[in-house]
Amino acid sequence: MSDTPAETKPSFRSDITVDLVKHTAGDSDVLWAARVSTAGEQSLEEITKDPERSKGLINYLMRDRHGSPFEHNSMTFFVSAPIFVFREFMRHRVGWCIAGDTEITLESESGTLRRRTIADLYRLWHMDVEDRLPHSAGGVTWHGPSGKWTAQVRREDSNHYLGLFENREAADSAVVEFREPHPSTRLRKLEPVRRTHVRCYDEETLTASRARITDVIESGVKPLIKIITESGRELRSTVDHAVLTPDGWRKAGELAVGDAVMAAATDPHPSEALVPPGLRRGIGVWTSMQRERLIEEEDSCHLCGAEFPRSDLALDHVVPVEGDLTRALDESNLAPVCAGCHATKSAEEQSLARREGKIAVARPDRIVSIADDGEEMTYDLSVEGPWHNFLANGIVVHNSYNEESGRYRELLPVFYVPGEDRKLVQRGRPGKYEFVAGTDAQQEITERAMHDSYVRAYEAYQEMLAAGVAREVARAVLPVGLFSSMYATCNARSLMHFLGLRTQHEQAKVPSFPQREIEMVGERMEEHWAKLMPLTHAAFNANGRVAP
Repeated sequence: MSDTPAETKPSFRSDITVDLVKHTAGDSDVLWAARVSTAGEQSLEEITKDPERSKGLINYLMRDRHGSPFEHNSMTFFVSAPIFVFREFMRHRVGWCIAGDTEITLESESGTLRRRTIADLYRLWHMDVEDRLPHSAGGVTWHGPSGKWTAQVRREDSNHYLGLFENREAADSAVVEFREPHPSTRLRKLEPVRRTHVRCYDEETLTASRARITDVIESGVKPLIKIITESGRELRSTVDHAVLTPDGWRKAGELAVGDAVMAAATDPHPSEALVPPGLRRGIGVWTSMQRERLIEEEDSCHLCGAEFPRSDLALDHVVPVEGDLTRALDESNLAPVCAGCHATKSAEEQSLARREGKIAVARPDRIVSIADDGEEMTYDLSVEGPWHNFLANGIVVHNSYNEESGRYRELLPVFYVPGEDRKLVQRGRPGKYEFVAGTDAQQEITERAMHDSYVRAYEAYQEMLAAGVAREVARAVLPVGLFSSMYATCNARSLMHFLGLRTQHEQAKVPSFPQREIEMVGERMEEHWAKLMPLTHAAFNANGRVAP
Protein backbone atom coordinates (compact mmCIF):
# COMPACT_ATOMS: atom_id res chain seq x y z
CA MET A 1 0.00 0.00 0.00
CA SER A 2 1.46 3.39 -1.00
CA ASP A 3 2.10 6.06 1.57
CA THR A 4 -0.70 8.62 1.89
CA PRO A 5 0.50 12.21 1.36
CA ALA A 6 0.96 14.11 4.62
CA GLU A 7 -1.65 16.73 3.76
CA THR A 8 -4.32 14.07 3.25
CA LYS A 9 -3.22 11.48 5.78
CA PRO A 10 -6.22 10.18 7.77
CA SER A 11 -6.60 11.22 11.39
CA PHE A 12 -8.69 9.54 14.06
CA ARG A 13 -10.78 10.90 16.92
CA SER A 14 -13.35 9.66 19.42
CA ASP A 15 -14.85 12.97 20.56
CA ILE A 16 -18.19 14.23 19.25
CA THR A 17 -18.78 17.98 19.58
CA VAL A 18 -21.97 20.04 19.71
CA ASP A 19 -21.86 23.85 19.80
CA LEU A 20 -24.79 26.19 20.32
CA VAL A 21 -24.31 28.78 17.55
CA LYS A 22 -27.44 30.91 18.04
CA HIS A 23 -30.64 30.89 20.04
CA THR A 24 -33.72 32.76 21.19
CA ALA A 25 -34.62 30.53 24.11
CA GLY A 26 -35.42 31.08 27.78
CA ASP A 27 -37.94 30.06 30.42
CA SER A 28 -39.55 33.49 29.95
CA ASP A 29 -40.62 32.44 26.43
CA VAL A 30 -42.67 29.58 27.91
CA LEU A 31 -44.21 31.80 30.58
CA TRP A 32 -45.08 34.55 28.13
CA ALA A 33 -46.72 32.10 25.71
CA ALA A 34 -48.75 30.51 28.53
CA ARG A 35 -49.92 33.77 30.10
CA VAL A 36 -50.51 35.94 27.05
CA SER A 37 -54.04 34.55 26.56
CA THR A 38 -55.12 35.74 30.03
CA ALA A 39 -52.77 38.64 30.83
CA GLY A 40 -52.37 40.12 27.35
CA GLU A 41 -49.69 42.80 27.13
CA GLN A 42 -49.17 42.58 30.88
CA SER A 43 -47.89 39.01 30.51
CA LEU A 44 -44.28 40.26 30.34
CA GLU A 45 -44.67 41.99 33.69
CA GLU A 46 -46.32 38.90 35.19
CA ILE A 47 -43.24 36.81 34.39
CA THR A 48 -40.99 38.65 36.87
CA LYS A 49 -43.44 39.01 39.74
CA ASP A 50 -43.22 35.62 41.46
CA PRO A 51 -40.40 33.18 40.57
CA GLU A 52 -42.03 30.32 42.50
CA ARG A 53 -45.31 30.87 40.67
CA SER A 54 -43.42 30.79 37.37
CA LYS A 55 -41.74 27.52 38.34
CA GLY A 56 -45.12 26.03 39.27
CA LEU A 57 -46.70 27.12 35.98
CA ILE A 58 -43.95 25.48 33.90
CA ASN A 59 -44.27 22.28 35.94
CA TYR A 60 -48.05 22.32 35.44
CA LEU A 61 -47.69 22.76 31.67
CA MET A 62 -45.19 19.89 31.51
CA ARG A 63 -47.22 17.56 33.75
CA ASP A 64 -50.53 18.09 31.92
CA ARG A 65 -48.92 17.89 28.46
CA HIS A 66 -49.67 21.47 27.32
CA GLY A 67 -47.01 21.50 24.60
CA SER A 68 -47.50 24.67 22.54
CA PRO A 69 -45.95 27.15 25.07
CA PHE A 70 -42.66 25.24 24.74
CA GLU A 71 -42.51 25.90 20.98
CA HIS A 72 -41.96 29.69 21.06
CA ASN A 73 -38.16 29.52 21.04
CA SER A 74 -35.36 28.38 18.78
CA MET A 75 -31.89 26.84 19.14
CA THR A 76 -29.41 26.12 16.35
CA PHE A 77 -26.62 23.61 17.04
CA PHE A 78 -23.48 22.85 15.03
CA VAL A 79 -22.73 19.14 15.34
CA SER A 80 -19.47 17.41 14.39
CA ALA A 81 -19.87 13.63 14.39
CA PRO A 82 -19.47 10.51 12.22
CA ILE A 83 -21.88 10.15 9.30
CA PHE A 84 -23.68 7.18 10.91
CA VAL A 85 -24.71 9.46 13.78
CA PHE A 86 -26.47 11.80 11.34
CA ARG A 87 -28.38 8.88 9.87
CA GLU A 88 -29.71 8.17 13.37
CA PHE A 89 -30.38 11.88 13.92
CA MET A 90 -32.50 12.06 10.75
CA ARG A 91 -34.51 8.95 11.64
CA HIS A 92 -35.47 10.31 15.05
CA ARG A 93 -35.66 14.03 14.49
CA VAL A 94 -38.93 15.81 15.16
CA GLY A 95 -40.43 19.16 14.39
CA TRP A 96 -40.20 20.56 10.88
CA CYS A 97 -42.65 18.41 8.92
CA ILE A 98 -45.43 18.70 6.34
CA ALA A 99 -48.51 16.61 5.53
CA GLY A 100 -48.26 13.67 3.14
CA ASP A 101 -50.60 15.17 0.53
CA THR A 102 -48.38 18.26 0.12
CA GLU A 103 -47.29 18.61 -3.51
CA ILE A 104 -43.58 19.20 -4.07
CA THR A 105 -42.52 21.04 -7.23
CA LEU A 106 -39.90 19.00 -9.11
CA GLU A 107 -37.73 20.46 -11.86
CA SER A 108 -35.92 18.57 -14.63
CA GLU A 109 -32.55 19.55 -16.06
CA SER A 110 -34.33 21.20 -19.01
CA GLY A 111 -36.53 23.27 -16.67
CA THR A 112 -39.72 21.20 -17.00
CA LEU A 113 -41.83 21.33 -13.82
CA ARG A 114 -44.06 18.62 -12.40
CA ARG A 115 -45.59 17.97 -9.00
CA ARG A 116 -45.69 14.91 -6.78
CA THR A 117 -46.92 14.48 -3.22
CA ILE A 118 -44.24 14.10 -0.57
CA ALA A 119 -45.82 10.80 0.56
CA ASP A 120 -45.34 9.43 -2.98
CA LEU A 121 -41.75 10.65 -2.99
CA TYR A 122 -41.12 8.84 0.31
CA ARG A 123 -42.57 5.57 -1.05
CA LEU A 124 -40.54 5.78 -4.25
CA TRP A 125 -37.37 6.83 -2.44
CA HIS A 126 -37.36 3.97 0.05
CA MET A 127 -39.42 1.16 -1.46
CA ASP A 128 -39.76 1.48 -5.21
CA VAL A 129 -38.60 3.16 -8.41
CA GLU A 130 -40.56 5.50 -10.60
CA ASP A 131 -42.47 3.85 -13.45
CA ARG A 132 -42.42 6.47 -16.20
CA LEU A 133 -43.20 6.47 -19.91
CA PRO A 134 -41.73 9.08 -22.26
CA HIS A 135 -44.33 11.66 -23.26
CA SER A 136 -44.42 10.36 -26.84
CA ALA A 137 -45.48 6.94 -25.54
CA GLY A 138 -48.22 8.30 -23.35
CA GLY A 139 -48.36 10.05 -20.05
CA VAL A 140 -49.41 13.03 -17.96
CA THR A 141 -47.50 16.32 -17.85
CA TRP A 142 -48.01 19.78 -16.39
CA HIS A 143 -49.04 22.41 -18.94
CA GLY A 144 -47.71 25.69 -17.52
CA PRO A 145 -49.49 28.24 -19.79
CA SER A 146 -52.95 26.86 -18.97
CA GLY A 147 -52.21 25.86 -15.37
CA LYS A 148 -53.64 22.40 -16.00
CA TRP A 149 -52.53 18.79 -16.54
CA THR A 150 -52.36 17.43 -20.09
CA ALA A 151 -52.77 13.75 -21.01
CA GLN A 152 -51.73 12.02 -24.22
CA VAL A 153 -50.98 8.48 -25.37
CA ARG A 154 -49.28 6.93 -28.39
CA ARG A 155 -50.77 3.96 -30.25
CA GLU A 156 -49.85 2.50 -33.64
CA ASP A 157 -47.48 5.39 -34.47
CA SER A 158 -50.13 8.03 -33.72
CA ASN A 159 -50.38 10.45 -30.81
CA HIS A 160 -53.79 10.66 -29.14
CA TYR A 161 -54.39 13.92 -27.26
CA LEU A 162 -56.85 13.35 -24.40
CA GLY A 163 -57.27 16.94 -23.20
CA LEU A 164 -56.49 19.28 -20.31
CA PHE A 165 -57.55 18.45 -16.75
CA GLU A 166 -57.84 20.41 -13.49
CA ASN A 167 -55.90 17.83 -11.45
CA ARG A 168 -53.44 15.01 -12.04
CA GLU A 169 -55.82 12.30 -10.83
CA ALA A 170 -58.33 13.15 -13.58
CA ALA A 171 -55.58 13.14 -16.22
CA ASP A 172 -54.23 9.78 -14.99
CA SER A 173 -57.76 8.34 -15.11
CA ALA A 174 -58.16 9.46 -18.73
CA VAL A 175 -54.94 7.63 -19.70
CA VAL A 176 -56.05 4.48 -17.85
CA GLU A 177 -59.48 4.55 -19.53
CA PHE A 178 -57.87 4.83 -22.96
CA ARG A 179 -55.35 2.05 -22.25
CA GLU A 180 -57.94 -0.50 -21.10
CA PRO A 181 -59.40 -1.09 -24.61
CA HIS A 182 -56.10 -0.18 -26.30
CA PRO A 183 -53.30 -1.85 -24.27
CA SER A 184 -49.71 -0.88 -25.03
CA THR A 185 -47.13 -3.54 -25.78
CA ARG A 186 -44.20 -1.19 -25.21
CA LEU A 187 -41.87 -2.07 -22.32
CA ARG A 188 -41.71 0.65 -19.69
CA LYS A 189 -38.48 2.20 -18.51
CA LEU A 190 -37.84 2.32 -14.75
CA GLU A 191 -36.04 5.46 -13.59
CA PRO A 192 -34.69 5.88 -10.02
CA VAL A 193 -36.46 8.69 -8.18
CA ARG A 194 -33.19 9.45 -6.35
CA ARG A 195 -32.06 11.55 -9.30
CA THR A 196 -34.91 13.96 -8.66
CA HIS A 197 -34.38 17.70 -8.21
CA VAL A 198 -36.74 20.23 -6.62
CA ARG A 199 -37.37 23.82 -7.49
CA CYS A 200 -35.70 26.04 -4.89
CA TYR A 201 -34.95 29.76 -4.55
CA ASP A 202 -31.87 31.94 -4.11
CA GLU A 203 -32.67 33.60 -0.78
CA GLU A 204 -30.76 36.75 -1.77
CA THR A 205 -32.21 37.40 -5.23
CA LEU A 206 -35.47 35.37 -4.83
CA THR A 207 -34.92 33.88 -8.30
CA ALA A 208 -35.65 30.21 -8.95
CA SER A 209 -33.01 27.49 -9.05
CA ARG A 210 -32.97 23.69 -8.63
CA ALA A 211 -31.46 21.41 -5.99
CA ARG A 212 -31.05 17.65 -5.69
CA ILE A 213 -33.04 15.77 -3.05
CA THR A 214 -30.69 13.97 -0.65
CA ASP A 215 -33.30 12.22 1.49
CA VAL A 216 -37.05 11.91 2.11
CA ILE A 217 -37.97 11.38 5.76
CA GLU A 218 -41.11 10.00 7.40
CA SER A 219 -41.34 11.95 10.66
CA GLY A 220 -44.24 10.35 12.51
CA VAL A 221 -47.80 11.38 13.36
CA LYS A 222 -47.90 15.01 14.51
CA PRO A 223 -50.44 17.83 15.00
CA LEU A 224 -50.84 20.09 11.95
CA ILE A 225 -52.01 23.59 11.20
CA LYS A 226 -53.41 24.77 7.85
CA ILE A 227 -52.33 28.10 6.36
CA ILE A 228 -54.39 29.50 3.46
CA THR A 229 -53.11 32.44 1.40
CA GLU A 230 -54.83 35.13 -0.62
CA SER A 231 -54.02 33.32 -3.88
CA GLY A 232 -55.65 30.11 -2.59
CA ARG A 233 -52.47 28.18 -1.70
CA GLU A 234 -52.68 25.86 1.30
CA LEU A 235 -49.82 24.65 3.49
CA ARG A 236 -50.45 21.93 6.09
CA SER A 237 -47.46 21.62 8.40
CA THR A 238 -46.31 21.34 12.00
CA VAL A 239 -45.98 24.62 13.88
CA ASP A 240 -42.19 24.26 13.82
CA HIS A 241 -41.78 24.13 10.06
CA ALA A 242 -39.84 27.11 8.73
CA VAL A 243 -41.56 29.22 6.06
CA LEU A 244 -39.89 31.99 4.05
CA THR A 245 -41.45 35.43 4.60
CA PRO A 246 -40.48 38.92 3.38
CA ASP A 247 -38.72 39.32 6.75
CA GLY A 248 -36.81 36.03 6.56
CA TRP A 249 -37.47 32.54 7.94
CA ARG A 250 -40.27 32.17 10.51
CA LYS A 251 -41.94 29.17 12.12
CA ALA A 252 -45.41 28.38 10.76
CA GLY A 253 -46.85 28.59 14.29
CA GLU A 254 -45.57 32.15 14.68
CA LEU A 255 -47.48 33.45 11.64
CA ALA A 256 -50.81 35.28 11.85
CA VAL A 257 -53.56 36.32 9.46
CA GLY A 258 -52.31 39.33 7.51
CA ASP A 259 -48.67 38.16 7.48
CA ALA A 260 -47.17 37.21 4.12
CA VAL A 261 -45.29 34.10 2.98
CA MET A 262 -43.09 33.83 -0.10
CA ALA A 263 -44.69 31.85 -2.91
CA ALA A 264 -43.93 30.88 -6.51
CA ALA A 265 -44.49 33.68 -9.04
CA THR A 266 -43.06 35.09 -12.28
CA ASP A 267 -41.61 38.43 -13.34
CA PRO A 268 -40.99 39.73 -16.85
CA HIS A 269 -37.66 38.33 -18.03
CA PRO A 270 -35.23 41.18 -18.81
CA SER A 271 -34.24 41.37 -22.47
CA GLU A 272 -30.60 41.46 -23.48
CA ALA A 273 -31.43 44.82 -25.08
CA LEU A 274 -31.80 46.23 -21.55
CA VAL A 275 -28.04 45.79 -21.07
CA PRO A 276 -26.33 48.24 -23.49
CA PRO A 277 -23.72 46.60 -25.75
CA GLY A 278 -20.94 48.82 -24.41
CA LEU A 279 -21.74 47.88 -20.81
CA ARG A 280 -21.97 44.21 -21.78
CA ARG A 281 -18.49 44.36 -23.33
CA GLY A 282 -17.13 46.10 -20.24
CA ILE A 283 -18.57 43.41 -17.97
CA GLY A 284 -17.01 40.75 -20.20
CA VAL A 285 -13.57 42.41 -20.04
CA TRP A 286 -13.76 42.80 -16.25
CA THR A 287 -14.84 39.17 -15.84
CA SER A 288 -11.93 37.93 -18.00
CA MET A 289 -9.49 39.93 -15.87
CA GLN A 290 -10.53 37.94 -12.78
CA ARG A 291 -9.70 34.51 -14.27
CA GLU A 292 -6.11 34.24 -13.03
CA ARG A 293 -7.10 35.27 -9.52
CA LEU A 294 -10.37 33.40 -9.04
CA ILE A 295 -9.61 30.15 -10.91
CA GLU A 296 -6.96 27.78 -9.53
CA GLU A 297 -4.43 26.11 -11.85
CA GLU A 298 -6.55 22.98 -11.42
CA ASP A 299 -10.15 23.75 -10.53
CA SER A 300 -13.63 22.26 -10.78
CA CYS A 301 -16.65 23.30 -12.81
CA HIS A 302 -19.33 24.54 -10.43
CA LEU A 303 -22.04 22.91 -12.57
CA CYS A 304 -20.74 19.42 -13.33
CA GLY A 305 -18.06 19.13 -10.62
CA ALA A 306 -15.38 17.78 -12.98
CA GLU A 307 -11.75 18.93 -12.63
CA PHE A 308 -10.09 20.97 -15.44
CA PRO A 309 -6.91 23.01 -15.98
CA ARG A 310 -7.43 26.75 -15.80
CA SER A 311 -7.06 27.08 -19.57
CA ASP A 312 -10.27 25.02 -20.04
CA LEU A 313 -12.34 27.05 -17.59
CA ALA A 314 -14.15 30.36 -17.79
CA LEU A 315 -15.85 32.45 -15.12
CA ASP A 316 -19.62 32.13 -15.08
CA HIS A 317 -22.15 34.56 -13.58
CA VAL A 318 -24.11 32.20 -11.33
CA VAL A 319 -27.00 34.68 -11.33
CA PRO A 320 -27.07 35.85 -14.99
CA VAL A 321 -26.35 39.47 -15.83
CA GLU A 322 -29.81 39.73 -17.38
CA GLY A 323 -31.37 38.37 -14.20
CA ASP A 324 -29.68 40.84 -11.83
CA LEU A 325 -27.44 43.55 -13.29
CA THR A 326 -26.39 44.65 -9.79
CA ARG A 327 -24.42 41.39 -9.40
CA ALA A 328 -22.56 41.72 -12.71
CA LEU A 329 -19.38 42.93 -10.91
CA ASP A 330 -19.89 40.88 -7.76
CA GLU A 331 -16.98 38.44 -7.29
CA SER A 332 -19.13 36.17 -5.10
CA ASN A 333 -21.40 35.68 -8.14
CA LEU A 334 -18.52 34.29 -10.23
CA ALA A 335 -17.62 30.59 -10.37
CA PRO A 336 -15.46 28.41 -12.66
CA VAL A 337 -17.32 26.63 -15.47
CA CYS A 338 -16.19 24.29 -18.24
CA ALA A 339 -16.87 25.09 -21.91
CA GLY A 340 -19.61 22.47 -22.30
CA CYS A 341 -21.59 23.52 -19.22
CA HIS A 342 -21.13 27.19 -20.06
CA ALA A 343 -22.59 26.70 -23.54
CA THR A 344 -25.51 24.63 -22.22
CA LYS A 345 -26.37 27.13 -19.49
CA SER A 346 -26.20 30.09 -21.88
CA ALA A 347 -28.47 28.30 -24.34
CA GLU A 348 -30.99 27.46 -21.59
CA GLU A 349 -31.07 31.07 -20.37
CA GLN A 350 -31.57 32.41 -23.88
CA SER A 351 -34.17 29.74 -24.66
CA LEU A 352 -36.11 30.59 -21.51
CA ALA A 353 -36.10 34.28 -22.39
CA ARG A 354 -37.38 33.59 -25.92
CA ARG A 355 -39.93 30.96 -24.87
CA GLU A 356 -41.64 32.59 -21.93
CA GLY A 357 -40.45 36.14 -21.62
CA LYS A 358 -40.67 35.59 -17.84
CA ILE A 359 -38.40 34.51 -15.02
CA ALA A 360 -39.49 32.43 -12.01
CA VAL A 361 -39.25 34.28 -8.70
CA ALA A 362 -40.71 34.18 -5.18
CA ARG A 363 -43.18 36.91 -4.23
CA PRO A 364 -45.23 37.68 -1.05
CA ASP A 365 -48.65 36.05 -0.68
CA ARG A 366 -50.80 37.30 2.22
CA ILE A 367 -52.25 34.82 4.75
CA VAL A 368 -56.05 34.90 5.06
CA SER A 369 -56.62 31.92 7.37
CA ILE A 370 -54.76 29.80 9.95
CA ALA A 371 -56.42 26.92 11.80
CA ASP A 372 -55.62 23.63 13.55
CA ASP A 373 -55.92 20.69 11.16
CA GLY A 374 -55.79 17.44 13.12
CA GLU A 375 -52.98 14.88 13.36
CA GLU A 376 -51.53 12.61 10.68
CA MET A 377 -48.30 11.14 9.33
CA THR A 378 -45.80 13.83 8.38
CA TYR A 379 -42.76 13.99 6.10
CA ASP A 380 -39.79 16.21 5.27
CA LEU A 381 -37.13 16.57 2.59
CA SER A 382 -33.41 17.18 2.80
CA VAL A 383 -32.06 19.00 -0.24
CA GLU A 384 -28.58 20.06 -1.28
CA GLY A 385 -27.34 23.60 -0.75
CA PRO A 386 -26.58 26.31 -0.87
CA TRP A 387 -30.20 27.30 -0.11
CA HIS A 388 -31.83 24.16 1.34
CA ASN A 389 -35.40 25.17 0.51
CA PHE A 390 -38.17 23.79 -1.69
CA LEU A 391 -41.75 24.50 -2.81
CA ALA A 392 -44.56 22.89 -0.82
CA ASN A 393 -47.93 23.56 -2.49
CA GLY A 394 -46.30 26.60 -4.09
CA ILE A 395 -44.99 28.08 -0.79
CA VAL A 396 -41.25 28.31 -0.05
CA VAL A 397 -40.33 26.18 2.98
CA HIS A 398 -37.06 25.01 4.53
CA ASN A 399 -35.55 21.78 5.79
CA SER A 400 -34.19 21.72 9.34
CA TYR A 401 -31.15 19.57 8.69
CA ASN A 402 -28.19 20.86 6.65
CA GLU A 403 -25.28 18.41 6.48
CA GLU A 404 -21.89 19.07 4.92
CA SER A 405 -21.96 18.12 1.24
CA GLY A 406 -19.34 15.90 -0.34
CA ARG A 407 -20.61 16.99 -3.75
CA TYR A 408 -19.13 20.49 -3.64
CA ARG A 409 -15.98 20.05 -1.56
CA GLU A 410 -13.34 17.41 -1.01
CA LEU A 411 -14.07 15.58 2.23
CA LEU A 412 -11.32 15.65 4.84
CA PRO A 413 -9.88 12.35 6.16
CA VAL A 414 -11.04 12.55 9.78
CA PHE A 415 -12.48 9.26 11.05
CA TYR A 416 -14.18 7.98 14.18
CA VAL A 417 -12.60 5.35 16.42
CA PRO A 418 -14.38 4.48 19.71
CA GLY A 419 -12.62 5.67 22.84
CA GLU A 420 -11.63 3.28 25.58
CA ASP A 421 -14.75 4.23 27.56
CA ARG A 422 -17.02 3.11 24.70
CA LYS A 423 -18.52 -0.29 25.65
CA LEU A 424 -17.99 -2.72 22.77
CA VAL A 425 -19.88 -5.92 23.64
CA GLN A 426 -23.66 -6.35 23.40
CA ARG A 427 -25.50 -8.84 25.59
CA GLY A 428 -29.17 -9.79 25.58
CA ARG A 429 -31.79 -9.16 22.93
CA PRO A 430 -33.21 -5.92 21.44
CA GLY A 431 -35.27 -4.11 24.04
CA LYS A 432 -33.50 -6.01 26.83
CA TYR A 433 -29.84 -5.84 25.88
CA GLU A 434 -26.99 -4.07 27.60
CA PHE A 435 -23.47 -3.11 26.59
CA VAL A 436 -20.39 -4.04 28.58
CA ALA A 437 -16.73 -3.12 28.25
CA GLY A 438 -14.64 -5.06 25.75
CA THR A 439 -11.38 -6.79 26.45
CA ASP A 440 -8.01 -5.29 25.54
CA ALA A 441 -7.89 -7.65 22.55
CA GLN A 442 -11.31 -6.52 21.33
CA GLN A 443 -10.31 -2.86 21.68
CA GLU A 444 -7.09 -3.51 19.76
CA ILE A 445 -8.75 -5.33 16.86
CA THR A 446 -11.47 -2.67 16.64
CA GLU A 447 -8.93 0.15 16.37
CA ARG A 448 -6.69 -1.76 13.93
CA ALA A 449 -9.53 -2.84 11.65
CA MET A 450 -10.99 0.67 11.54
CA HIS A 451 -7.61 2.31 10.91
CA ASP A 452 -6.78 -0.06 8.05
CA SER A 453 -10.17 0.19 6.34
CA TYR A 454 -10.27 4.00 6.68
CA VAL A 455 -6.82 4.38 5.11
CA ARG A 456 -7.67 2.07 2.19
CA ALA A 457 -11.00 3.81 1.57
CA TYR A 458 -9.50 7.29 1.58
CA GLU A 459 -6.68 6.23 -0.75
CA ALA A 460 -9.32 4.94 -3.19
CA TYR A 461 -11.21 8.24 -2.86
CA GLN A 462 -8.06 10.24 -3.61
CA GLU A 463 -7.20 7.99 -6.56
CA MET A 464 -10.63 8.56 -8.11
CA LEU A 465 -10.41 12.34 -7.63
CA ALA A 466 -6.93 12.39 -9.20
CA ALA A 467 -8.35 10.57 -12.22
CA GLY A 468 -10.99 13.28 -12.70
CA VAL A 469 -13.96 11.41 -11.21
CA ALA A 470 -16.59 13.79 -9.83
CA ARG A 471 -16.64 14.25 -6.04
CA GLU A 472 -20.26 13.12 -5.81
CA VAL A 473 -19.26 9.77 -7.37
CA ALA A 474 -15.93 9.28 -5.58
CA ARG A 475 -17.42 9.82 -2.11
CA ALA A 476 -19.34 6.54 -2.44
CA VAL A 477 -16.22 4.60 -1.34
CA LEU A 478 -15.94 6.47 1.98
CA PRO A 479 -17.23 4.73 5.13
CA VAL A 480 -19.90 6.01 7.53
CA GLY A 481 -17.19 6.47 10.19
CA LEU A 482 -16.08 9.64 8.35
CA PHE A 483 -16.61 12.81 10.38
CA SER A 484 -19.10 15.26 8.92
CA SER A 485 -20.85 18.36 10.27
CA MET A 486 -24.34 19.82 10.23
CA TYR A 487 -26.56 22.59 11.51
CA ALA A 488 -29.71 21.43 13.31
CA THR A 489 -32.47 23.78 14.48
CA CYS A 490 -35.17 22.90 17.00
CA ASN A 491 -37.29 24.33 19.81
CA ALA A 492 -37.53 23.10 23.40
CA ARG A 493 -40.51 20.83 22.74
CA SER A 494 -38.91 19.06 19.77
CA LEU A 495 -35.60 18.77 21.67
CA MET A 496 -37.41 17.09 24.56
CA HIS A 497 -38.89 14.56 22.12
CA PHE A 498 -35.40 13.86 20.81
CA LEU A 499 -33.89 13.50 24.29
CA GLY A 500 -36.66 11.14 25.36
CA LEU A 501 -35.76 8.83 22.46
CA ARG A 502 -31.99 9.20 22.25
CA THR A 503 -30.74 9.39 25.86
CA GLN A 504 -30.82 7.04 28.84
CA HIS A 505 -31.68 8.65 32.17
CA GLU A 506 -32.57 7.36 35.62
CA GLN A 507 -35.61 9.69 35.79
CA ALA A 508 -37.08 8.58 32.45
CA LYS A 509 -40.52 6.93 32.69
CA VAL A 510 -40.02 5.24 29.34
CA PRO A 511 -36.66 3.43 28.93
CA SER A 512 -34.62 4.08 25.80
CA PHE A 513 -31.72 2.10 24.31
CA PRO A 514 -29.92 4.57 22.02
CA GLN A 515 -26.67 3.95 20.21
CA ARG A 516 -23.98 5.50 22.37
CA GLU A 517 -22.76 7.95 19.74
CA ILE A 518 -26.19 9.54 19.12
CA GLU A 519 -26.65 9.64 22.89
CA MET A 520 -23.44 11.69 23.12
CA VAL A 521 -25.00 14.23 20.75
CA GLY A 522 -28.16 14.33 22.88
CA GLU A 523 -26.18 14.79 26.10
CA ARG A 524 -24.24 17.74 24.69
CA MET A 525 -27.38 19.38 23.30
CA GLU A 526 -29.05 18.92 26.69
CA GLU A 527 -26.13 20.60 28.48
CA HIS A 528 -26.59 23.76 26.41
CA TRP A 529 -30.39 23.71 26.74
CA ALA A 530 -30.31 23.22 30.54
CA LYS A 531 -28.32 26.46 30.90
CA LEU A 532 -30.74 28.41 28.71
CA MET A 533 -33.98 27.08 30.24
CA PRO A 534 -33.24 25.70 33.75
CA LEU A 535 -36.88 25.72 34.95
CA THR A 536 -38.09 23.91 31.84
CA HIS A 537 -35.25 21.40 32.06
CA ALA A 538 -36.00 20.69 35.73
CA ALA A 539 -39.71 20.17 34.96
CA PHE A 540 -38.80 17.83 32.10
CA ASN A 541 -36.79 15.63 34.48
CA ALA A 542 -39.36 15.83 37.28
CA ASN A 543 -42.12 14.60 34.95
CA GLY A 544 -40.32 11.53 33.68
CA ARG A 545 -38.52 13.11 30.70
CA VAL A 546 -41.66 12.84 28.54
CA ALA A 547 -42.13 15.72 26.12
CA PRO A 548 -45.45 17.60 26.48
